Amino acid sequence: MLYRHYFSPIFPTRISVDVGFASQVISQPLNLTGYNMTITRKICLVTGCSNGGCGAALAEAFRDAGYHVFATARSPSKIPQSLHSSPNVTVLALNVTSSQSIAALAKEVGMQTGGKLDVLVNNAGLGLSKPALDTTIDEARKLFDLNFFGVLEMTQAFAPMLVRAQGCVVNNSSVGGYMAFPFTSIYNASKAALTLAGDAWRLELEPLGVRVITLITGGISTKFLDNLQSQPVDLPETSFYHAIKNDIQAQEETVPFGVPPEKFAQDVLRQVERGATGKFWVGGAACMTRVLGWVMTEWMADRVALWQKPFTRKLAMVRREEESSKKTE
Repeated sequence: MLYRHYFSPIFPTRISVDVGFASQVISQPLNLTGYNMTITRKICLVTGCSNGGCGAALAEAFRDAGYHVFATARSPSKIPQSLHSSPNVTVLALNVTSSQSIAALAKEVGMQTGGKLDVLVNNAGLGLSKPALDTTIDEARKLFDLNFFGVLEMTQAFAPMLVRAQGCVVNNSSVGGYMAFPFTSIYNASKAALTLAGDAWRLELEPLGVRVITLITGGISTKFLDNLQSQPVDLPETSFYHAIKNDIQAQEETVPFGVPPEKFAQDVLRQVERGATGKFWVGGAACMTRVLGWVMTEWMADRVALWQKPFTRKLAMVRREEESSKKTE
């Protein structure tokens, strides 16, 4: 059971932590029959390692730092050849929205490492740019399955290995979980959920000797926007936003304030190696977003959001024109 803290509603300062559970998990006998224990390096597992993304850069950074890396992706063929050909990298298939796939991966990694994992990097994720009124519940659930529930299930599946190694969980969240933008509300919500849950998991796993780092990631120059552009914005003609459908589909060609994924990966590696825990703001404009969150009023935050998404003004103009034409009919 992951949840181990009790917060009394009457005495909010009373906290009871089942610390004994840590020793119980660590002392559990481990059946090593059939295990390949030839890997003597520290072990890191990274999800979402497709070419051109943060995951591939993270896998390369940890490999170069002396780790044996398990690089995973839904389609292993999309993982860079430099990782496929490395003797200190094992490439495996993983669908983080599939319980069966996660369980199979945990079994395979356990067999190859003797049942330990030093670093779990939950990087796999996806964006969604679509009006909330036109987002189907199925679309919203699928995004949460990938961006939130997949992270939770990965952490649960690898918890015994992380506890034995006194390891670290790294969750890649986003500044999008702090600032709301029009037409990305479901994505914003999934990242906000991951950020807040990460804070709670950090407290729950600390007595077990496991650190949790939540990356509040800003602009990274990856294929994230290309992936968004490849997702057609399917709006029915009855949608209130149909008139600006093309504007919603069109994304920035480059990430504002984007930093190279290699620099991002080195910054993350540095935090893991120095024993950090908690939130880490990383990437272009991440720290600026943090400061603005402290000083901006809601009105100011709205102006920033509307500046980033100017086509909302176009929608207002279209609506006014429609109302005006109805009155003249």
